[in-house]
Parts: sequence; structure tokens; C-alpha cells
Amino acid sequence: MLHFHLLALSLPFIIILKLIYTFLWVPWRIQHHFKNQGIVGPPYYPILGNTGQIRRMYAEAQSKPMQIGLHDISKRVMPFYHKWSAQYGKTFLYWFGSKPMLAISDPDMIKEVLMNTNNDCFARLKFNPLSKMLFGDGLVGLEGHQWAFHRRIATQAFNMERVKSWIPDIVASTQKTLRKWEESKGSQEEFEVEVHQELHNLSADIISRTAFGSNYEEGKQIFELQQQQMHLVSLALRSIYIPGFRFLPTAKNRERWRLDKETRDSIRLLIMKNHTETEANNLVSLLMSAIEYDADDGKERRLSIDEVIDECKTFYFAGKETTANLLTWALILLATHQEWQIEARKEVLQICGVDGIPTIQNINDFKLINMIINETLRLYPPAVMLKRRSTKKLKLGNLIVPTETQLYLAMTDVHHDVNIWGEDANKFNPLRFLQPRKHVAAFFPFSIGSRVCVGQNLAMVESRIVLAMIVKEYKFVLSPTYVHAPMQLMTLQPQYGAHILFQKI
Repeated sequence: MLHFHLLALSLPFIIILKLIYTFLWVPWRIQHHFKNQGIVGPPYYPILGNTGQIRRMYAEAQSKPMQIGLHDISKRVMPFYHKWSAQYGKTFLYWFGSKPMLAISDPDMIKEVLMNTNNDCFARLKFNPLSKMLFGDGLVGLEGHQWAFHRRIATQAFNMERVKSWIPDIVASTQKTLRKWEESKGSQEEFEVEVHQELHNLSADIISRTAFGSNYEEGKQIFELQQQQMHLVSLALRSIYIPGFRFLPTAKNRERWRLDKETRDSIRLLIMKNHTETEANNLVSLLMSAIEYDADDGKERRLSIDEVIDECKTFYFAGKETTANLLTWALILLATHQEWQIEARKEVLQICGVDGIPTIQNINDFKLINMIINETLRLYPPAVMLKRRSTKKLKLGNLIVPTETQLYLAMTDVHHDVNIWGEDANKFNPLRFLQPRKHVAAFFPFSIGSRVCVGQNLAMVESRIVLAMIVKEYKFVLSPTYVHAPMQLMTLQPQYGAHILFQKI
């Protein structure tokens, strides 16, 4: 009994010591460690770190639109980085709760992080448990042998020859969208389209065709569920996760559970409906039929149905968001730079002719279109940054970085750096991509290294086809109702949509 009372009395003391160690001593020690190396940043606030300041800066930035034609988006889409890098230097330390975050925009250091060949020094950040429901246990969150296994199978599914075989499906989806625009305009010579939503619908249709051999109407429920889940995840990612919170039956958690179950059930139904062993050209069939041999025991292995569902969740979200947003920004840029729109149209007519379409044979001939897409990715990358964490104490550049330091790789800052891209870094100039890049980490919209986006081939081919078909059919300008307000919500998108006026050529 005495032992029990002593334990009961000492337990609160142990908990207090643990809290002091975690929320005061460790942050102070890490702050001191970096300060000795010349790295400073905003002061650490116990428990919350700098999250409150960051949320306020985002809210303030999103309350004011930008001037049309300006592409220096850093202050709006990563306002805390814009402010603190000016105050503390390009490399600085800030705090997400009690976790240290080292902000980096030096291409050499970024290359060292992303091109890490051993894969044992830097890893992706561990999922906030509340965000896992959006991606499942797909490539985005896996590590180690599981990641390598999934990656090999996904790489087979997305190789360039396979992607080229989907070109007729991409063309068919795009033609369907353009016919819809024609029907909706009626007798008007000039008509307005909110292209952001239209391009999301188009990208969704393309994903449904390439993934399941179906169409947007069949996959529509999945996209709507994923869209709702994305908004809940976005809220979660800007808040500190309290261990065990995901198990509490709060209103938001119940909604997350419902969305996750309905999404998985819907994907499972589509897989069962559309997958056959003989129909092996859609993504699901490829994922389900791909076989890997384990060199250790000589046994074959393939993805389970639940693993395929997890990969489909990632593909549904990442594939649609990335390509639709990229195309939205490309149209906005061409609408404000008529000279490049005219040149792009000339190239498409030269390659396809007046009545032709992009094909497997001519897809690689779109040189200027490809440069326009790359310049769009430079100015408006789908992800404004990448994050990693150190898995051990290590040297990065000239810095000694402690274990489990999170790294904020400021992609947008690198893409707009005048020291890398010249004095016109914030201007739209596709011809800058005529020259090879001087540094591998000067431009990394799909990441670089072993974790480069597995869907990059599809995103680039799809973007080339859709952009080529639109500029061939229409000339376009921004609508007077367009408001230039880039916003980071999981991916970079226009806060108020993208209203564009089209005129048939």
C-alpha cells in the first residue's frame, strides 16, 4: 500500500519533468545548437512554437489579392518564409509545436537532401494521423522495403510507353470538354469559363479513364469525397496533432471516418467492376497483375486489393490536383501574355495541322508547349515546398543537424531566385528552358532523386495534350472578373477561381 501511495505521489512529478524536458529543455538545447552555427529564427513559444504566428500570416496574406501580371508569389503562398527569410537569412530555424523546422533554399543543400542515395539520412515527414485518410498507405507515406516494393510496381505502370498508350483516352476526354464549352456558349462569339473547376473535371475524367477504363461520372463520387477530405486534412496540417486525438469521436473525426470508408468502398466497387485480367491497359489492372519476385525466398508477390485501393487514393488526389492546377496557371499565364499564346498556337498548327490532334507519333514534337509548361511549373509549382526530416545526427552543407530535425525545402523561393534565374526571374519567359539548367536542384517541381513523382510522365503528357488542344481551338484573355490570388491549399491554386474569356478561332 505504501508503495502504491509513493507511486501515486511521484507520478505527477515525473509527468511535469517529462513536459519540462520535452517542451522547454530540448527546444532550448536545439535553439542553442543552431545559434552557435549562426542559424537563428523567430523565438520559440512553449508547446505551440510558431504555429499561431504562421496561421495569422496565412490569414493576412490571403485577405489581399495580388496585382495581375505579378508572379512573385512567395509573400502570399509562403508568407512566413518570405518574412522570416528577409529577417533572419535564407536558412533559419522555426518551430512547428515543439518540433524544430530548418528552412532551406540553398540548391546545394536541397540536392544533398533529395539526392540522398542511401535513403538512411533523410526521410519524408511522418504523416499527421489525421491526414493519412486522404492518401492511405500509398507511395506518399510508405518507407523502407514497403516503399521500394510499391515504387517498382508503380514505375512499371507509369513508364513512358504505357503513358503514351493512354494518349487517345486523354484526347477523347479533352474533346468531350471542348464540345461541352461549345454547346454552353450558344450563339455568343465570346464566352466566359471558370477554367479551374473545368480543368479539375477534365483531369478527373482522364484519371477515371486511365485508372479504371471508366469515365468521370463513374468516378465522380470518389473525387467529391476526396475533395471534402482534402479540406479537413488542410485544417489538420496547420494545427499541432495531439496524440490519440484521431480516436476521439469529434464531429470532424466522424466526418473523416465516414469519408474514408465511403472512398474505399467506392474505389473497391470500381475495381471490381472494371478490372479483368485480360484488360491490362488501365492502371488498376496493371497494379493488380504486376508481380515482384522476392530474391530471398524465391516467392512471388503482388499488391493486395487494399494496397491497390491505397495507391488509387493517392493517384486520385495527386494526379487530379497537380495536373489541373498546372493547366489552370498555364492558361492564366498565356491569357496575360498574348505573344506566347500566339507562338504556342503556331507550333500546334505546324505539328497537328488545322484538323489534326496530338498523337503518339507527334507528342514529343511540342517543344514550345513543353517550355511553357516548365515555365508555369517554375513560377507556380503545384507544391510550394517539400519537407523532409533527418533520421540521424548528420552534416548538411556546413551545418550539424540533430536527429529528427524537420527540413522545409523552399521550392518557390529557389524557383524565383534571381541569382539562379537572372534579374527577370519573376517574369514569364518560356525560352529560359532552351538552355540546360546549371544546377539539378534549381528546378524540382516533381522533386528529384529516388522519390521523384512517379506520375510525372503522365502529368507532362496530359498537360501538353490539353494545352495544345485548347490553344489550337481558342484565343483567350482574362475576364474582368478574374482576381489574381494564388493560395496554397494542399496544392497551389487560385483562391477565387480562374475566369477566362474564350473566342473560337
